[in-house]
Amino acid sequence: MMHNESITEQLHALKIGKYSSKELTENYLYRIKKLKDLNCYISVLEESALRAATDADQARAKGKAGLLSGIPIAHKDIFCTKNVSTTAGSKMLHNYIAPFDATVVAKIAAAGAVTIGKTNMDEFAMGSSNETSYFGPVKNPWDTSRVPGGSSGGSAAAVAAGLCSAATGTDTGGSIRQPAAHCGITGLKPTYGRISRWGMIAFASSLDQAGPMTRTAEDAALMLALMAGNDPKDSTCIGDDVPTYLEYLNSSLDGSCIGICEDFFTDGLEAKSEQVIQEAIKIFEHLGAKIKSIKLPHIRYSVPAYYVIAPAEASTNLSRYDGVRFGHRCKDPENLNDLFKRSRSEGFGNEVKRRIMVGAFTLSAGYYDAYYRQAQQIRRLIKNDFQQAFKEVDFLIGPTAPQTAFQLGEKTDSQIEMYLQDIYTIAGNLAGLPAMSIPVGFSSKLPVGLQLIGNYLQEGTILSAAHQYQKRTDWHKCVPVLAINKVQP
Repeated sequence: MMHNESITEQLHALKIGKYSSKELTENYLYRIKKLKDLNCYISVLEESALRAATDADQARAKGKAGLLSGIPIAHKDIFCTKNVSTTAGSKMLHNYIAPFDATVVAKIAAAGAVTIGKTNMDEFAMGSSNETSYFGPVKNPWDTSRVPGGSSGGSAAAVAAGLCSAATGTDTGGSIRQPAAHCGITGLKPTYGRISRWGMIAFASSLDQAGPMTRTAEDAALMLALMAGNDPKDSTCIGDDVPTYLEYLNSSLDGSCIGICEDFFTDGLEAKSEQVIQEAIKIFEHLGAKIKSIKLPHIRYSVPAYYVIAPAEASTNLSRYDGVRFGHRCKDPENLNDLFKRSRSEGFGNEVKRRIMVGAFTLSAGYYDAYYRQAQQIRRLIKNDFQQAFKEVDFLIGPTAPQTAFQLGEKTDSQIEMYLQDIYTIAGNLAGLPAMSIPVGFSSKLPVGLQLIGNYLQEGTILSAAHQYQKRTDWHKCVPVLAINKVQP
C-alpha cells in the first residue's frame, strides 16, 4: 500500500508513474478522516495540499521535479507556516495565523513537498506524552489507550499510522526520539545548530532542535540534507557545509567501536525492553562492530539539570505572551495588571504554568547561583563525559525510553514519573549531540526504540549504522494493525 511505503519508495513510484502525487495525497487525506480519532492533526490543509500535489505532478511531467516533489509532509504545529494557523498546541496561540514560513518549512516546500497539515503536540513542546495539548491528547496507533510520547507525538503517530509520508518534529529533551520509540518509527535529532530554528516557536533556546520523523534511516538522511544548512536569520545555526547524507548510508560497520553506557541499563529500564535492546546490540556485533562498555559519570544528573535550565529559558521565552504583544487576550480587563494576569492564566495550561514558575524562581535573585549556575556547570561536565567517551568509541547505543508507551492518564498526577520518561534522551540535548531512535522490536505488542548517539556533526555516522541495521531487519516495516484494518478505501 502506498501509504506504508518509505519516501524513497514513493519517489520511485512517482517517477515510473505507478501513481500520481494527487492520488498519494488523496489517499493520505482519506486516511486522516478515517483515523481522526487518533487526533494527530490540529489542522489539515486539504485544498492547498491537493493544489500542491497537482503542481508537483505537472512539474514532474515537465522534468522539473524537486528532491521531494509530490511527497506529503506534515509539520509539527510549532513551525510557523504562512497564512496557516500555528498554535504550538496552546490556547494562547489558538487563533494565530503566521505571516511567514519557518526556514524548515520553506526549505521542504522548495524541494517540492506537499504540506498536508499541522500535527498535534504538547503545549509549547512541554511534555512527554502529548497529553498537555489544548486540542486534546494524541492516541498511539499501536494501542489507542496509550500515549504516543511527546512532545512530537502527533508527528510520530501520523507517520506510524500512515497519515503522511514523513513529518517534522522538535527535540528539546527527547521530544523526537521518545515518541519515535513509542510509535515504532525513525526519529533524528541533529547536532544543535545543524538546522535553523528561525520560525520555530521557542521553548528552551539552547536545547531546541528540529529534525525529521520518518519510517527509515534512509528517509531521515534525505530529509536532513534538505532541512540542514546555514541560515543568516538564526545566529545559532552552524555555517558548515551540509554533507550529502545519503552517501554515508552504505558505510560498513566493520572495525567500528560502539559504546554501551552502563548507566543506561539500570533498574529503571523495563526488563522486556532491555531484552529487546540486547538482541539489537548483537545484530550490530554481527555487522562487524566491536562493543565497549563506557561510563558517563555525570549523566545521572542530566534530568535535574535539564529541569532547571529548560524552565528557566522557557520562562524568558514565554514572557512575550501577555495579551498585549502576543497571544490570547482576556475579555474586559479591569486594568493592565488584570490584563496580564488573566490573559496568561487563561492562555497557558497547567504544565506550561508550572515550568514558567519554576524557571522564574531559579533565575530570581538569591537562587540563580544555587540552581541555574550549578545546572549549567553540570551541563559542561556531561558534555565533557561524552567527549571523553568519543575518544574511545565511534558512537553510543542504548535504550531510547525506560518503558514502552504507557496508558493515557497513567502519569499525569506524578510529574517526577513523567519527567523521568526522558531520562535517556536529555543528556544528548544538554551536550548538543546528534541522536536518533530506531525501532528494534516489541514488548507486549508495543514498539521498543534503540537510541544511537553520535559525536558533534556526525549525523552521517549514526544514520549509516541505523541504515545497516534496517537492511538486516524488518522492524521499521511493521505497521499498526489499527492503521490496516480500520481504513478500507
